[in-house]
Amino acid sequence: MVVLNNGIVSVTFSMVGHVTSLMYEGSTENLLESQNAEDDRGYWSVVWNKPEEKGGMERLQGTSYRVILQNPDQTEISFSTTWTVGSEKVPLNFDKRFVMLRGVPGFYTYTVLEKQKGWPAFDIQIARVVFKLDENKFHYMAMSDERKRFMPMEVDRKTGQVLEYKEAVLLTNPTNPQFKGEVDDKYLYSCDNKDNKVHGWVSTDLGLGVWMITPSIEFKTGGPLKQDLTSHVGPTMLSIFISPHYAGEDLALKFEEQEYWKKVLGPVFVYLNSDVSAKTNPSVLWDEAKQRMSKEVASWPYDFPFSNDFLNSSQRGAVSGQLLVHDSYINKQPVPAASAYIGLAPTEGPGSWQTESKGYQFWTQTDDSGNFLIKNVIPGTYSLFAWVRGTVGDYKHATDIIVASGSNIELHDAVFNAPRFGPTLWEIGIPDRTAAEFFIPDPVYKIHQYQNYTERFRQYGLWARYAESYPESDLLYTVGESDYKTDWFFAHVTRHGIHGLYHFYSIGIAGSRLVDGMNTIFLTQDVNLGPFREVMYDYIRLEGPAS
Repeated sequence: MVVLNNGIVSVTFSMVGHVTSLMYEGSTENLLESQNAEDDRGYWSVVWNKPEEKGGMERLQGTSYRVILQNPDQTEISFSTTWTVGSEKVPLNFDKRFVMLRGVPGFYTYTVLEKQKGWPAFDIQIARVVFKLDENKFHYMAMSDERKRFMPMEVDRKTGQVLEYKEAVLLTNPTNPQFKGEVDDKYLYSCDNKDNKVHGWVSTDLGLGVWMITPSIEFKTGGPLKQDLTSHVGPTMLSIFISPHYAGEDLALKFEEQEYWKKVLGPVFVYLNSDVSAKTNPSVLWDEAKQRMSKEVASWPYDFPFSNDFLNSSQRGAVSGQLLVHDSYINKQPVPAASAYIGLAPTEGPGSWQTESKGYQFWTQTDDSGNFLIKNVIPGTYSLFAWVRGTVGDYKHATDIIVASGSNIELHDAVFNAPRFGPTLWEIGIPDRTAAEFFIPDPVYKIHQYQNYTERFRQYGLWARYAESYPESDLLYTVGESDYKTDWFFAHVTRHGIHGLYHFYSIGIAGSRLVDGMNTIFLTQDVNLGPFREVMYDYIRLEGPAS
């Protein structure tokens, strides 16, 4: 075994690089689930498959151990494997790194994945790092100011009733009676990449918290709006880098035989904190973990990883400018695009960043004047993408942007000409890439009630309320009379989400098809094979003729 210990945190590894023990401030208590096998406590894993074949989950087991750096301020260790032809393991070289710094209550981990040209074709569905904590110690989970609570236990799921999919379980005989009748489902605790910065667990017995901090999303697939899992009953704590969740097969990494690929996933930070007051008020550790998260974000990119594949700030570049938006039927001239999401991603068509998974993405938001600065960009060729709340469609800059080490590129011609064919006659909803403004019913089952909870759409079973709400005929929405907040059902795709992949469609309607008085437009869902084949509308607008 291998042990890293800085006097605050002690981490024990098996010789293949799984984390088997996590201890804090001299205690001999293992904070990980010691009842699990040693390879099922803390590990990196991928879910992969050969083309057109069913795959499975593989834990990344190193065959070579090295001390990369060891001095009074830092230790970095490596567990790596070089793939060999004929192996049935995932066709990747990988180098799992773990870093411990002096005086820092936690450790960092990252992995370099590499596929060589000529190796077999295959797909990666999921790549993640997982930590499973001691379920007898950790009962309070937090992943946002709204979603923090005492949680059921894994044994409660085992004695419960599995519902329409295995992740959703009705708790029928929980150890804590207050959870009886509640549905536990890990998808309730999903969030967008842009919001997935810190989550984790608190032990009120120990007054101790363990947190997953993600200081950047540059290495995650799908950009800022990609949704994914965080922490859930186990107690389990995840950082997911690649997954098809809420988007499907489009987000899988598909490699051809002659393709070369390399990517650094992470680093992410496993952070531990303690406060005796957390024994009665566990949220104090959540509040402190958020402060630590802000410090880690401000320190990105880190200057301590010793892999040549991880670039520090001096090796990166920047792109700045002003984004304007022009909707010709609202403003005669372009106006600043305030609070728009704007970012760099590998070059493809408009909106392609949503399904981009092999490269890196770099995003920020514009200020009130539309100004933006995208810092710490890894050198390469990118497209500049953006979307603006209140405006339909996707922006893509006309030319590619080549970022070099140390470069500072300033753009002067970033104007988003919003799709528009004529004046607005009527509209339903808000063009903001979610269906959150529409009617979201109460759930069928008992769900934990959070204070000021704005993500009720994540609750289990809401799709069943559609048939109950419209038992004889489908939803009928009358423009000018109906209110989309109460009369437009939010899900007409994703389990417990409020958006999937964004698609923008314009459909022409010949004037000869319209009549004086009442006209009816039918929106029909053709793929109706089951309860999870649905559509969510962001916004619908009818435009008149241009003149």
